[in-house]
Amino acid sequence: MADEEPVDQKKYLEEGCKPKCVKQLRAYEACVKRIEGDESGHKHCTGQYFDYWACIDKCVAQTLFSKLK
Repeated sequence: MADEEPVDQKKYLEEGCKPKCVKQLRAYEACVKRIEGDESGHKHCTGQYFDYWACIDKCVAQTLFSKLK
């Protein structure tokens, strides 16, 4: 068992958390759609993107740290 590669649990937990963060994902997708034709490069959806991943990270943190050894 000591020779096995460690498995990153975070990516599996993230998949389970994505359904809990649909509101933030929809806000990000709406922003992307809103700025599709922006030629100036000044508009962005960084805030919505980070809100989405903050939601996932908060959800993952609840169980991830109990799995770490």
